Amino acid sequence: MVNIACPLSPPQKIFTTYGITRIVTVRNPTTGDEERHPINEIASNHLARRTFTGNIYKKVKDPNLVGALSGHKEGSKAFARYRDIDEEMKQDLVGILDGENQ
Repeated sequence: MVNIACPLSPPQKIFTTYGITRIVTVRNPTTGDEERHPINEIASNHLARRTFTGNIYKKVKDPNLVGALSGHKEGSKAFARYRDIDEEMKQDLVGILDGENQ
């Protein structure tokens, strides 16, 4: 039996090249079961756009600027889902309020 590796898609190549390899949980569309995979192995154009949007929002924190950059219209429900507020963002905000990041 010959083991032929599937070629990587462009997003998979980019994620792999830049070391974006964290483990993510996805739902198997056939079984409905949750599965864990390195993000670079399941990367798609949509996932790359979503990852870019989420990561840039963590740095910029201006939804209008990030929305314009990512091609989302103001008030976009999809864009709102991409803007996850994580613990790091909460800590940064508390630091600003405490005067650490002025």
